[in-house]
Amino acid sequence: MKNKKLWVVGIGPGSADEMTVKAQKTIQKCRVIAGYTVYCDLLRPSFPDKEYIETPMMGEEKRVELALKRADEGNEVALVCSGDAGVYGLAGLAVEKAEAYPEVEIEVVPGVTAALSGGALLGAPLIHDFCLISLSDRLTPKEKIEKRLLAAAEADMVIVLYNPESKSRKGYLLRAADVLMRILPGDRVCGIARNIGRDGQSKEILVLSDLKDVGADMFSTVFIGNSSTKRCGDFMVTERGYGSER
Repeated sequence: MKNKKLWVVGIGPGSADEMTVKAQKTIQKCRVIAGYTVYCDLLRPSFPDKEYIETPMMGEEKRVELALKRADEGNEVALVCSGDAGVYGLAGLAVEKAEAYPEVEIEVVPGVTAALSGGALLGAPLIHDFCLISLSDRLTPKEKIEKRLLAAAEADMVIVLYNPESKSRKGYLLRAADVLMRILPGDRVCGIARNIGRDGQSKEILVLSDLKDVGADMFSTVFIGNSSTKRCGDFMVTERGYGSER
């Protein structure tokens, strides 16, 4: 009997040394890799002998369908996502669409999402409660995004912003900063992690009011501290409440 299995794999930031061992082993044993063009380009040097199915941005549904069809033909297929497949990834879409392919087994392989890898680069911004909010309005209305920003600010959560801007979405980070400053002070400690785990990796510690003037793109992850977050040299640290911190 042929193997009919679709693995939905989180590949972390993209470099091989920041991928989990299970993710590497899973991709290695799969014949076919399906993914966004950029992610396939990141994997090809480490896995040159694979068959690649590539679709561009906004081709997610087609990508999942193609991956499921190849799996249904009797292949083990890795559908890859950056970071974690279940955090703004394709795990949900794959599980839903797999209902039309009852012979295909699905398994999700977790990866390191940008909040964790970027947080490590910046120091320790996520020591206490935090939330993730994507600024992309391609699938979520702007009004709902703003509502979530305000709710997180009111709750004094550390906020991690995914997809802050892109070539077609300029000014979104500026708008988010304006929304947050309805509640938060302009000197709230913030950080930006860029190109995490890739060429050009960098970090920057700044304050909330500065976010209105900095450049960001889809490879940037923005961290908004809570009321106990402070700058420690080139790092940002959120206090958890230990006695020595009081």
